[in-house]
Amino acid sequence: MKIGMTYNLKSDWKFSDGDPDDSNAEFDRPETIEDLKKIFESFGHTVVKIGNAENLISQIDTLDVDIVFNIAEGFGDRNRESQVPIILDLYGIPFTGSDALTLGITLDKMVAKKCFIADGVPTPGYFMVRSSDPKEIEKPGHLSFPLFVKTTWEGTSKGLSDKSRVTDMASLQRQAAVVINEYKQPALIEEFIKGTEYTVGVIGNENPEASPVCQVTIGGNAQLGDQFYTFELTQSTDVRYLCPAPIAPELTKKMQDIAVAAYQSVGCRDYGRVDFRVDEKGNPYVLEINPLPSLDRKDVFNLFPKVTGTTFEDTVNKILNLALKRYGLTDGEAHKPAAVSQTGSR
Repeated sequence: MKIGMTYNLKSDWKFSDGDPDDSNAEFDRPETIEDLKKIFESFGHTVVKIGNAENLISQIDTLDVDIVFNIAEGFGDRNRESQVPIILDLYGIPFTGSDALTLGITLDKMVAKKCFIADGVPTPGYFMVRSSDPKEIEKPGHLSFPLFVKTTWEGTSKGLSDKSRVTDMASLQRQAAVVINEYKQPALIEEFIKGTEYTVGVIGNENPEASPVCQVTIGGNAQLGDQFYTFELTQSTDVRYLCPAPIAPELTKKMQDIAVAAYQSVGCRDYGRVDFRVDEKGNPYVLEINPLPSLDRKDVFNLFPKVTGTTFEDTVNKILNLALKRYGLTDGEAHKPAAVSQTGSR
């Protein structure tokens, strides 16, 4: 197969005055792209590195690939992850992973939570703050402190610091203003779940399967209590994963079942990752789902294959093959872009 690769490199982001330091946190390192390229080549495929959405647009009329392996995060607001998939969909070019609708739903955590609630997937209670004016920020009576202040449509722990957990109205108002003013989006306020933290990969389409549960530790501590994952910790050796998590089989199965339910609730395809907090009574809550999880070897998609007796390389190739199967593609079926008229009809 001839595989195109769409992605955003950290160097794609040109910092402007006022940009948060973590603006390009979701983008990939060149080493990650080269690693994936070598994996595909090891399975006999040819790889065409396309890059970001702008590069894709410039090449779209002559793009000669069978399928695109998409991990592009995009530029802009809550529609950014949908940019590459919608272009590929418009031109009838097959691609891996979730479609534009799912990527839009899941990037906006509030919309994803509404899907979870409708489908009975447990998730922390929440409310939105859209104004940085302290006089307009009020806490709903059904929620109590401590609360957790997050960005609404960011990933990779962008906007999370040790100040994100708030215990009174003054700190809630201050932290909500930080999110609104620096990240130019509403602040999502959630119940803070005191306890432990986990992540679960999910792979598949008709019958998706959950990976072994991985537990997050910070500074060697697995019982996090009031601790939580912050942006600063994304580059720290203090954060490690225990895989499989040393927890009761019943809790493992419960989280795996919930992970699959969350995956199906928002219409994920091929693969994804679900992040959890579990309270002190053993109740799991879905924090968010990521249908474009990191495929860097430092992340969980390199950890759970070691538990299941496979390899990271096999896992990446499985994701590709799941997408090929969805499109009914087999070796030798070269794809040519469909002609698109000025009205957008194929």
